[in-house]
Amino acid sequence: MADNWERFRKCAVDVLSVDASKVVPEALFGDDLDADSLDLVELVMALEEEFDITVPEEELEGVKTVGQAFELVTGKL
Repeated sequence: MADNWERFRKCAVDVLSVDASKVVPEALFGDDLDADSLDLVELVMALEEEFDITVPEEELEGVKTVGQAFELVTGKL
């Protein structure tokens, strides 16, 4: 589980250009990480490649925090 979190965090840091210390489960993508919708699309693409998963667009609705996104990803493993 910790390994998956580190992989997830690395993708977020690389795509969103934020410090790893900001990528915490309760962080809001928009408010805390200054991520816009294009950033989130890029993050999802990076996560799909990293974890070899597919995340349908409709499953992203309502995902506001890093923790919610991580749960979505790990639920597909």
